[in-house]
Amino acid sequence: MVHERADAPGEPDDGASASHEEPALPTHGVGPWPGDRAAWPDDPRFDPELLEHGDSRNVIDRYRYWRMDAIVADLDSRRHPFHVAIENWQHDMNIGSIVRSANAFAADTVHIIGRRRWNKRGAMVTDRYQHLEYHPDVAAFAEWAREASVPIVAVDNVAGAVPIEAFAWPERCVLLFGQEGPGLSTEATDAADAIVEITQFGSTRSLNASAAAAIAMHSWVLTHGEFGAPPR
Repeated sequence: MVHERADAPGEPDDGASASHEEPALPTHGVGPWPGDRAAWPDDPRFDPELLEHGDSRNVIDRYRYWRMDAIVADLDSRRHPFHVAIENWQHDMNIGSIVRSANAFAADTVHIIGRRRWNKRGAMVTDRYQHLEYHPDVAAFAEWAREASVPIVAVDNVAGAVPIEAFAWPERCVLLFGQEGPGLSTEATDAADAIVEITQFGSTRSLNASAAAAIAMHSWVLTHGEFGAPPR
């Protein structure tokens, strides 16, 4: 699997302070660890730079001051067994938002089909914590799914699709999403083991791609997720 870092424009750096006197509190997140250096936690998961300067990253409180690799390792211990796949023929700006939702729902891996380049702005740096894998085309992606014994569940409002409320989600599967506008390619729907549609009640023909992806992921979680106290 490829775990890549994003160089998202405009992202806050990991806690750097710009005060000439006392360290300034970040606009969000937490400031430097209180007390002198001798009082810092000795847990190896903690990053000395973040302890010194504060942590303004977009992470839950549980991961404040943690090193990035420590966060990824902890996520790896409890990721869900569903994957997410996205066709990327048009450089769709929704891909970043879908990656962000995949991170929020602890997806195993996000698969990008087609172009390797995609707009990372919507990911809000969550791609640093999410496993990413690239496939040059649908055929290569379908081959991966067959070899991994992972059923492909396409999500699109096309003829013959099963309403999401009536669909029995496999515990291990890959949710496949298409581009904003055209939706999934014919090759993608042909490769799918099942096709699911999100039931709509208004006048619009379709949902925003990233909104549809979030709904589908949450539907999977409602079926197979464990609902204890959320990590904080």
